Amino acid sequence: MIHECGQFQPLSTTLTSLLSSAAPGPKAISVTRWQTLLYNSANAKCIRTTKQLHAYTITSGLLLSPKSTHLLSLLASAYAVGGQIVVARYLFDKSPDRTFFSYKTMIRMCAEDGSSHKALKLFAEMLESGRYKPDNYTFPFVIRACGDSLLPQLGTAVHGLALVSGYGSDTFTANCLLAMYMNVGDREGAKRVFDTMGEPTIVSWNTMTSGYFRNDSAKEALMLFRKMVDSGVEADAATVVSVLPACGFLKDLELGREVHLLVEKKGLGKKVSVRNALVDMYVKCGKMDEARSVFDKIIEKDVVTWTTMIHGYSLNGDVRSALGLCQLMQFEGVKPNAVTLASLLASCANLPNLKLGKCLHGWALRQRIESDVNVETALIDLYAKCKCMRLSFKVFFKTSKTRTVPWNAILSGCIYNMLGEEAIELFREMLLEGVKPNDATFKSLLPAFAVQADMQQAMSLHSYLIRSGFILRTEIATGLVDIYCKCGNLKSGHRVFSGVPLKKRDIVLWSALIAGYGTHGHGEIALSLFYDMVQSGIRPNEVTFTSVLHACSHAGMVDDGLSLFNFIYGSFPLCLRTNHYTCMVDLLGRAGRLEEAHELIKSMPFQPSPTVWGALLGACAIHENVELGEEAAKWLFALEPENTGNYVLMGNIYAALGRWKDAENVRHRMNEVGLLKSPAHSVIEVRKPV
Repeated sequence: MIHECGQFQPLSTTLTSLLSSAAPGPKAISVTRWQTLLYNSANAKCIRTTKQLHAYTITSGLLLSPKSTHLLSLLASAYAVGGQIVVARYLFDKSPDRTFFSYKTMIRMCAEDGSSHKALKLFAEMLESGRYKPDNYTFPFVIRACGDSLLPQLGTAVHGLALVSGYGSDTFTANCLLAMYMNVGDREGAKRVFDTMGEPTIVSWNTMTSGYFRNDSAKEALMLFRKMVDSGVEADAATVVSVLPACGFLKDLELGREVHLLVEKKGLGKKVSVRNALVDMYVKCGKMDEARSVFDKIIEKDVVTWTTMIHGYSLNGDVRSALGLCQLMQFEGVKPNAVTLASLLASCANLPNLKLGKCLHGWALRQRIESDVNVETALIDLYAKCKCMRLSFKVFFKTSKTRTVPWNAILSGCIYNMLGEEAIELFREMLLEGVKPNDATFKSLLPAFAVQADMQQAMSLHSYLIRSGFILRTEIATGLVDIYCKCGNLKSGHRVFSGVPLKKRDIVLWSALIAGYGTHGHGEIALSLFYDMVQSGIRPNEVTFTSVLHACSHAGMVDDGLSLFNFIYGSFPLCLRTNHYTCMVDLLGRAGRLEEAHELIKSMPFQPSPTVWGALLGACAIHENVELGEEAAKWLFALEPENTGNYVLMGNIYAALGRWKDAENVRHRMNEVGLLKSPAHSVIEVRKPV
């Protein structure tokens, strides 16, 4: 009779018999008997049976019995278990006598339905009643609600209550604790729980692995995976889906291939999610041939499979293959989604290819997906990189302006097109609209403040970053240090630097401060900071070396610069680049040690660039050394014949020595090439207008 409950035929038969034989009235069926039927109905998750029982409680008058005050609560539980959320909440709110079972069921329902705050409110209400104590069925869903609501302090309190209640060692509860701590970003809290588990299940290992990756700890995720394998724990499909993104992020192709072999050996590749993860890993490792091999073996491809491959081709600049795959995708009956289109638009932006981008924009309009946030953002970025800010703004102004991502895209586009003032003005408008910025917002915006070098704007931004808490992020603090240095306020920049904990000071932050001091002629401080950085355990890179050598050059610290260069040559020879030699030639040239500079150029392990010869020519112009000047000019005229500055410098050297005929020949040579010296100009800013 009741087909939804095929596996519970005894319940259906009993209910049918009772409904056909029982007389109306509260005495027809006892409350106890009805309660048993309701419990069975809830366990069966059979909504039709629950509705029949509910109807009979109304028509029979059973709810009028003084012993039936808890039946509404039980009905709410039955509806909740069956997925009838609205009805369940209504009955539960009307229930005068809420049972422990109904509390547990409603808490679970709310937690699984995404109503985390409601679940926590019910839990608090249950505790305040003093009638019931949470058990191993209640704690997991309450802990889950804490994680989903991003309430770490409350989650810790519930954890403590679970320990006191004796349920802290329950495996289900412990796994929920792992997920909760990872959701709120507390890796250490999750690790403490994991370490206290006697025998972690595969769910525990998977939760920790995926949690580490989601919390920017991809290396820890891979280390934990290896530990799991060494412990003899057998991986499942969820393990593979958890560990492969970390392999792709770190480009650990070796481990990725090991996981691939594990998939084939254990037969885990039947799930399309596993195959998709393999394709994504190979794409991120730049192995498109291996990604295509896995892709071609997937029998039933979903939209994620196709989009991952298309994204891979787009990342590698192979637009033709990406478009060809998009056509094949539609031929196979799979409709591209907004993410697919965003990947294609991104490839057009990287080329850049405005014509193709406009065609894709038209396709988005025809498919009515142009208002998807991924498509909007990709279109804004496309037109910005194609130098069409008019179209970029046109797309932006059609957005809802309530989401952060399109704002970030237009800010980044303004910076890309050297529209710093417009970017800052847009940021002010963004705040007025009530849109909350994120890390990506400031990564796009901070360069605009650095270019403007406006001290008042810098201080206002600094105040906002302190109020909003963004100053605590190392990347944001680095950008602010750079802004203050560009404004010439080294003291404030150093203060921001000092506010970053020593363990969080990365190579980029150190380099920004060193470059700031070097640019403003404080070579000794820059060099001192460099040695402090090395002593703190930070390995310098080529950018840091350039900054400190540049600082030595501007401060005239020749011996210090030579010592540092020899240190780099001896300890980090692979880091040496053309710009390092340029700095050294400039340093020696400023000091009048032109022969040493020339010998250094001749000793270079690679072809000297125009900047190296340009540094030597500039030094020759200062010290009026015509022989080396002619040598440098000969190379420069061959390497960059259209650079008028080289001709002017050489002509100035001849003129300074009274060799007017040679100076005139240089001028004639420049005219023969068809070059004109650009006239100099300067601007001043008075209350915004230039």
